[in-house]
Amino acid sequence: MSGVDTAAPPAALMPGDLMSRRQRLRLILVLGSLIAVGPLTIDMYLPALPSIVDDLGTTSAAVQLTLTGTLIGLALGQLLIGPLSDAVGRRTPLIAGTALHIVASVCCALAPNITVLGALRVVQGLGAAAAAVIAMAVVRDLFSGKAFAQLLSRLLLVMGAAPILAPTLGSELLRWTQWRGVFAALAVFGVLLLLIAMLGLPETLPPLRRQRGGVLPTVRLYGSLLRDRAFVGLVLVAGLAMAALFAYVGGSSFVLQERYGLDEQQFGLAFGAGAVGLIAATQGNVRLLRRWSPQRILVTALIVGSAASLMLLGLAATGIGGLPALLASLWVVLAAAGLALPNAPALALTRHGEAAGTASALLGAVQFGIGAVAAPLVGVFGTGAVAMALVIAGGMVSALVVLFVVVRPGQLAVPEPVEAMAVAAH
Repeated sequence: MSGVDTAAPPAALMPGDLMSRRQRLRLILVLGSLIAVGPLTIDMYLPALPSIVDDLGTTSAAVQLTLTGTLIGLALGQLLIGPLSDAVGRRTPLIAGTALHIVASVCCALAPNITVLGALRVVQGLGAAAAAVIAMAVVRDLFSGKAFAQLLSRLLLVMGAAPILAPTLGSELLRWTQWRGVFAALAVFGVLLLLIAMLGLPETLPPLRRQRGGVLPTVRLYGSLLRDRAFVGLVLVAGLAMAALFAYVGGSSFVLQERYGLDEQQFGLAFGAGAVGLIAATQGNVRLLRRWSPQRILVTALIVGSAASLMLLGLAATGIGGLPALLASLWVVLAAAGLALPNAPALALTRHGEAAGTASALLGAVQFGIGAVAAPLVGVFGTGAVAMALVIAGGMVSALVVLFVVVRPGQLAVPEPVEAMAVAAH
């Protein structure tokens, strides 16, 4: 997100508190559109991965590297665009990033080979990062406290629905066009988003609240965060859980379509069913926090997720239970990830309230960075069900090990209201 924490104290009257209900609704629609760019860019072309292999005459591992390129772009964008928006305001980076996303999407649709496509996906990820980072920064500019958490909880529904809808939208587009048409559709969506940003989102960071002193203060903040063992451990836990998620994202299209014979539309439905477990867990997490600490939820989620991922590996290796058993174990893993992903960041961010913006940027960069490594590993191991399950299990089990060896959850303190933090961190 941003390079410094610009949110006012909870007792202060924030600009968003003066907005009418209609204005808040319009803001939610605008910010929801911005947040949807990342998931749509990542997931919308997933049903077309096997056809890209055939059309460009390449390998499945090479095609999965195009997903890695997007994640790398998103990771770099988290680190670069947040501090930049603190220095120059929100609108300029947002408009520039959205324009970059449009140009990259058009070029992806025209890509002559897999190398060019992979490079363009990095650029596309950078553009998508601008929308996501600025959306979160705008919320922090306008709201604080309970209102901040409530608005983010509504935006979480968009963040959860977009990954479900993206492969389904992509599979429906493939009824009428080839994989290049998916990127053309992303370009059209980018144009609409650019108009929305220019006409419907005013500048929310006034000059007096912008960062001064160049990049050196940001570098120092990153250094202080990296010296905190528990913070680094929690960031790694979140990143490894994200690695398991992106192993599923990167490998599922090949496993479900090539091994189990699902067509593009059936794959979209199966992918959406898995994402339902993820969304249900993230939304149910707020209720669970009313009874249990985030440490306890995180530990339980990773234990269950690790056990389910090992079961997934066994089912993939033996074929016992067929596709229903495989999907059921995947559903449990995704639900466990849905509980881990909000709580690990929440615990990490409570340790550095004075640098929450920079901490959020580092957290997002690590999550997408580790995800960028995990996605092509499935292709390296063969793109089959065993390869996908192996990377998923590796991510979940490694997260559990890091939690107990590095973080030591019993020693963590939670100085802020955990419900709001766990909503805001996801």
